[in-house]
Amino acid sequence: MHILHILRVLTACLFFLGQAFPCLPAAAAEIDDAPTISASAAIVIEASTGRVIYEKNADERHYPASMTKMMTCLLALATLGRHQDVVISPRAAQTEDATLEETAGDVFSADELIRGMMLVSDNGAAVALAEASAGSVDHFVTQMNDEAARLGMTDTHFANPNGLTHPDHYSTARDMAKLARHAMTERAFRDIVDTAKAPVRWTLPAGKVRMVENTNELLGHYDGMNGIKTGWTSAAGGCLAASAQRGGLELIAIVMQAESPEARFTDARKLLDYGFAQTKLRRGISRDRLKKSVWVRGGKQATVAVHPVEDVNYPLIGGEEASHYTITYDLPKIIAAPTKEGQIVGRLLLNYDGQPVGSVDLAAEKVDAGMSVGSLFVRVFGWLLPTL
Repeated sequence: MHILHILRVLTACLFFLGQAFPCLPAAAAEIDDAPTISASAAIVIEASTGRVIYEKNADERHYPASMTKMMTCLLALATLGRHQDVVISPRAAQTEDATLEETAGDVFSADELIRGMMLVSDNGAAVALAEASAGSVDHFVTQMNDEAARLGMTDTHFANPNGLTHPDHYSTARDMAKLARHAMTERAFRDIVDTAKAPVRWTLPAGKVRMVENTNELLGHYDGMNGIKTGWTSAAGGCLAASAQRGGLELIAIVMQAESPEARFTDARKLLDYGFAQTKLRRGISRDRLKKSVWVRGGKQATVAVHPVEDVNYPLIGGEEASHYTITYDLPKIIAAPTKEGQIVGRLLLNYDGQPVGSVDLAAEKVDAGMSVGSLFVRVFGWLLPTL
């Protein structure tokens, strides 16, 4: 009887506490509950490591619509000079949904045309940039697929530079997140997609200007929003790559096949709200403290230092602890010279409780091609050398 009496008292106390402090369990439930969204597929990642915070059918293939233009923008920025002339071809001018209303023979600087493509999603601009960059759309599409493979986008295939519906043009939320994460490491790209409103100026006809507004309706209306790219076709539904930064934490959300153009923004809000509620960023290790070395074949030196491209921080999701993180390296034992300063040669892998959860690229310092006693030794006896 004595034990039963104690249990009754404890039960009463627990009931009283629940009545007195109802917000405590309710708040926890709100944070833990996954967001309800209309999109068929979605993902939220922490940008610096790529760690997944939430996913829904993230490996399901869908049409990416104009999120495709993230890749087109990256390649155009890498291959075209900012002030290089880009002529609108008849093919570009006749492309469906050329929202700038450019005509064949119009001339833009690459910088202006890229801005028009990304802010108002001009499909003709994407064609013109592809032609200027690679000589033809077909060659450019090959480069797009090569870059997708390099980024580990294993369930993606591009058939055009603008995202118009094509049976061989598809991707996944996970792959689009990989692309968006990489793109947002490029300063020029970030500056473009963070622009809410800007003029687009023609070179020819001289003096022609059009003020355009970014189709990303969350810019200026969601705390920390800084990109990235909208997409919509009747086949793809509502698509959105959305990025937001608060303090040191930056999240990227991908929405694919939302039920309407408006729903993609609502879904992205919910996803980012969830991500920010769930995730804290703990400062980890400075990039300068994580230098490693690899052997060099055919260079003027036998080894080269590699280091992460940025400081390594630890995303903590739902009450996780930083002490559970460990670091491993996906890095070849030997690389071939020459290497450019900043050339990506491997990855630093973040593991939580022994499971891989994210990565940071590893970049090499510069090594000139040439001959040295050490590199000759690497060439001959490389298979015997230990990992550094």
